[in-house]
Amino acid sequence: MELFNYFRSSASYRVRIALALKGLDYDYRAVHLAKNEQFDPAYASASVSKLVPLLRDGDALVSQSMTIIEYLDETHPQPPLLPADALGRAQVRALAQDIACEIHPLNNLRVLRYLSKELGVDEDNKNRWYRHWVENGLEVVEMRLKQGAGRFCHGDTPGLADCVLVPQIFNAKRFDCRLSHVPEVMRVFENCMALDAFAKTQPSACPDAE
Repeated sequence: MELFNYFRSSASYRVRIALALKGLDYDYRAVHLAKNEQFDPAYASASVSKLVPLLRDGDALVSQSMTIIEYLDETHPQPPLLPADALGRAQVRALAQDIACEIHPLNNLRVLRYLSKELGVDEDNKNRWYRHWVENGLEVVEMRLKQGAGRFCHGDTPGLADCVLVPQIFNAKRFDCRLSHVPEVMRVFENCMALDAFAKTQPSACPDAE
């Protein structure tokens, strides 16, 4: 397998965690988003969306981080990243989507670039935008976790939701977001970071880290 990704991309980090949790080997292919390498013809021909991550598994190409993680869970079922019961799976997916669909899209690189370059938003207001959506969005995650999280987002083994939560907290810290209002979120984050699958795949540990 090959993973086309960028060290600072939270969506890429999600997939690196999932691969590590499953103990799967892969070749790391760096695509530098800040340098616009995602628009290079060689990469753009493989990635219709011109986004990362992109997983190549033999002849198959799989895009979108959430889809990649579920693909890995179906093709390499052990250890599972989703609960065995339908309700548990729904709860985990909802929690993951609270981040992946409600927080992350408002704050990814292309949105921040549009705010700055096309709308003329200055740096301070751009960061205010970022912090507003992250801090408010994490309040929802906090309430979900208070309804019954274990050591991790769902029970006592890490799974899909943890793969999504941890990278978002890395981004939140990078932009100096307030996190004191989400103690359950931070408790789960710390439990995750005690595991190699999360710690050894973090941005600073990537071969293209700057």
